[in-house]
Amino acid sequence: MTRTYRIGQIVPSSNTTMETEIPAMLRLRETIRPQRFTFHSSRMRMKKVVKEELAAMDAESDRCALELSDARVDVLGYACLVAIMAMGHGYHRVSQARLTQRTAENGGQAPVLTSAGALVDALRVIGARRVIVVAPYMKPLTELVVDYIRHEGYEVIDYRALEIPDNLDVGRHDPARLPDIVKSMPFEQADAIVLSACVQMPSLPAVAKVEAMTGKPVITAAIATTYAMLRELDLEPIVPGAGALLSGAY
Repeated sequence: MTRTYRIGQIVPSSNTTMETEIPAMLRLRETIRPQRFTFHSSRMRMKKVVKEELAAMDAESDRCALELSDARVDVLGYACLVAIMAMGHGYHRVSQARLTQRTAENGGQAPVLTSAGALVDALRVIGARRVIVVAPYMKPLTELVVDYIRHEGYEVIDYRALEIPDNLDVGRHDPARLPDIVKSMPFEQADAIVLSACVQMPSLPAVAKVEAMTGKPVITAAIATTYAMLRELDLEPIVPGAGALLSGAY
């Protein structure tokens, strides 16, 4: 009998992308592997991508983990990279441990991962040291994200802050613009490209084009989160058409 896995997502209330890109990738995986997936979300209030709203939102993540553990999901993903990175260096480890504990206390223990932790771990998996980063945030928040990535041991040689303050507008950003943004950056000097350091900025349709254009592996927050979820479930981390990390090479 084919096993069905329940994927839980802790999602900002204004996020419209994580519940499309992660299911899209796992549906693609279903075309080549027998496992099946269902998707379950709990939401934390957030409209503007500013530090104050991010901190207030993060405080709601415990409730979300509790709610999703009621559904006995198999893995939980905290789907807001900047909320974690804005809380200080290494906070993804603190958040993951605390939220996993909440699921255990509720009798539905499941591993909790964050898109922030998944992204920095993914760069390690592919052996990247020097990266370029594209993010939709205002410049001060983008600099927090870049600093967080650097603190994890990577050299960010260049970054672009698209300065979109409203989270709904981030979700409306056209991924077809991303290749030209990367063209304006020194990608030749990088080991890898972080095409979207945000789970709300759509990027999946542009990944193959940017990899072909640059000859570099492309990581996004959503791709890294999908990889981390599959690893937590002890499933082969392979998705057709979702970039180098999910190619089966790692």
